[in-house]
Amino acid sequence: MKEIRELIEISQFYGKNSDFVIAGGGNTSFKTDRLLWVKASGTTLGEITENGFAVLDREKLKTIADKKYSDNSDQREQEVKTDLFRAAVEPEKMLRPSVETSLHDLIRYRFVVHTHPTIVNALLCSQNAESKAKELLGDRVLYIPYTDPGYVLFKKVESELLKYRNTHDDEPHVILLQNHGIFVSADSIDEIKWIYTDVTAKISACITPFAVEPLPVDDKAADILPAIRMLLSTGSMGKIVTLRNNTLIASFHRDAQAFAGASSPFTPDIIVYCKARPLYVENTQTAETAITEFAQKLKLYRKAYGYDPKMVLLKDIGMAGVEDNYKSVGIALDVFEDLLKISRYSHAFGGPKFLNDREIAFIDNWEVENYRRAVSKGQSANNVVENKIVVVTGGAQGFGGGIAERLMAQNAHVVIADLNETVGAQMADQLNAAARKNRALFVKTDVSDAASVQRLMTETVKQFGGLDVFISNAGILRAGGLDEMKPETFELMTKVNYTGYFICAKYASEVLKLQTKYKKGYFTDIIQINSKSGLKGSNKNFAYAGGKFGGIGLTQSFAMELMPFGIKVNSICPGNFFDGPLWSDPEKGLFVQYLRAGKVPGAKTVADVKTFYESQVPAKRGCTVEDVMKAVCYIIGQEYETGQAVPVTGGQNMLN
Repeated sequence: MKEIRELIEISQFYGKNSDFVIAGGGNTSFKTDRLLWVKASGTTLGEITENGFAVLDREKLKTIADKKYSDNSDQREQEVKTDLFRAAVEPEKMLRPSVETSLHDLIRYRFVVHTHPTIVNALLCSQNAESKAKELLGDRVLYIPYTDPGYVLFKKVESELLKYRNTHDDEPHVILLQNHGIFVSADSIDEIKWIYTDVTAKISACITPFAVEPLPVDDKAADILPAIRMLLSTGSMGKIVTLRNNTLIASFHRDAQAFAGASSPFTPDIIVYCKARPLYVENTQTAETAITEFAQKLKLYRKAYGYDPKMVLLKDIGMAGVEDNYKSVGIALDVFEDLLKISRYSHAFGGPKFLNDREIAFIDNWEVENYRRAVSKGQSANNVVENKIVVVTGGAQGFGGGIAERLMAQNAHVVIADLNETVGAQMADQLNAAARKNRALFVKTDVSDAASVQRLMTETVKQFGGLDVFISNAGILRAGGLDEMKPETFELMTKVNYTGYFICAKYASEVLKLQTKYKKGYFTDIIQINSKSGLKGSNKNFAYAGGKFGGIGLTQSFAMELMPFGIKVNSICPGNFFDGPLWSDPEKGLFVQYLRAGKVPGAKTVADVKTFYESQVPAKRGCTVEDVMKAVCYIIGQEYETGQAVPVTGGQNMLN
C-alpha cells in the first residue's frame, strides 16, 4: 500500500534526526475512513517498518471518545488501554498502541507526525510560550496549555479542537502542546515536511545558535566514578556510569546558579529517561571531597524523592549518566543534553518554564511511562557476565578476540586492550555493530608499560564508571632452547608475560578496591589466561613456561592480598589453541616454529607437528574459546574460590 510506504518514509525521516526525535520518542499515523495505522509503543521511529505499526478499527476507537471512565487516574488509564487493545485489527501481534492513539484518530488529516523538536520545545517550555507562539505562527496554530498525558490530554485536545472548528473554516495543521511537543498533520507527507520546515525556521530566527564542542574530561573523574557507581548500585549488579563533557554541559556545571537552569524537567520524556531531578556536586577540588559531598547529597535526595538520581553533574568535570546498561545511559545523556539546549534557548522567549511538582509526580508514577522506561532498557539475558564491565588485554584477535566476542554476545561491556590499533578498532566496531544494549571500547595498550595500563584504566572508568573483571590475556611466545634463546628475547617475553600481569593487576586492583570501599560484599575478578605450560615444564619453551609458572605464583599471592577487598584472583590454564594464529599462522605460528626448532622428533611437515600435539590430549583435540569461556563464567559466578590455576586442557594436564 503506497500510503503505508509513505508513512514509513516520513517516520524514518524524522525518527533518524536527533533534532526532532531522541530515544525513540514521538509517533506517527495514517488513516483511512475505516482503519488507523499508528506507531506501537516500544518501537523506534528511525528504524520502524510496517510491523511496527498497530492497526486499529476507527469505529471501535470512537467508543473511547464517548465512554465515561473512572475518576481514578490509574484505573482510568488501564480502562483506556484495554479499549485500545479491543480496537486492534490484529490482536495476535500483541502490539501496544501508542498512548496518543485517540489524538491521532481525532485529527481529520490522513497523516500525522508528532515529535519533540529541540527548537520547538525551546518555545513550548518557556515563560512566554503561548503569546510568542501566536506572534510567530499565527492563529491558525492550535495551542494547548500543559495537560497531563493520556486520556485527560486527549479530552483536552478534543475540547479545544471543537472550539477551533467552530471558529475557523478549516482544520489546524499544527497543534502545539505546552511542555511536550508538536503535532503536524496533512494529507501528504510533502506538506508535512514543508510545515515542519516553516515552523522551525520561524522559531529558529529568534534564537542565537550555540556551538556545542567536545571538551576533555579531567582524569580526576576516574577516582570519583567508581565510588558513585557503587553508591548507586543495589544487589550484585553494578550500574553503568558514563561521563560526558562539552561546551554546553560545562555552561551548566560551572556553579550552582548555572545548574539551576537544569535542575527540573521540562517534558514527560525527560522524567521517563532521566528521572525528575539531577544531582549537583560542587566541591570537586579532590576526588575525596567530591565523593563525600555526593554521598551526603544522595542520602538527602533519597529521603526527599524516594529513588536515586540518573544524572549527576560534577562541577568543572562533566555530566554523568547512571543506568543499568550502556544503551540506557546513552539515551539518558542524550535526553538530558536536549534539556540543556531547551533551557538555554528558552531565554529567547522569557526563560525556562519547568513542570511543577504535581505534574512531575503524575508522570513519574504513570503506568504507561513506566512501560516505556522498561522497554528502553532492553531484555535481560540473566547470566553471570550480564552488564559486567570487562577488560580483555590482547583482545583484538586470536584467543583474546574470541573471549571478547563471547563476552559481548552475553551482554557484557568489553574493553579491548591491545597494541594493534588497526585491528583493535576494527574489532570494537564489529562488536558494536551487533550489540544490543552493551558496548565495546578499544584502548591501545602496552601491558608492559605502567603509564599505558594506567591510561587503560582511566579510559575504562570514564566510559563505564568502573570495572568488574580484568582478564589478563596478552602474551607473546618465542620458542627456542638454551642454545637459541637470546637474552633480549627472554627479557621481552618476561616483561610481557610476567611483569605485564603484575602491572595490570596493580592498576586494576586500585579501581576494584575503590569500589569495595563503597559497597561491601561486592565481588570482582582478576583472571589471568595462563597456559598448560604454567603447570608443567615445556621442552625448548622455557622462557614462556617460566613466565607462566611465575604468573601462577603471582595469582596465588595476589589472591591472598586482595580477597579481603572482595577481589578474586585466579588463573585459567588452557591447553593448546591449535586453530588460532598463535599456532596456525603459516609464517610465525608455533607449528612452524616447533618444526624448525626440531621439538617433534621425526616431524617433517606442519601436519606432523599438529598430529603429534593432538595425540597428547586425551580429548584428541585442541582447546577452544568456548572451553575457556566456561571456566571464565565459573570463576566469575562463584564467590568462594580464589588463588586457583584452573586447567582447561582436555585431560592433558591433571591436578595433583
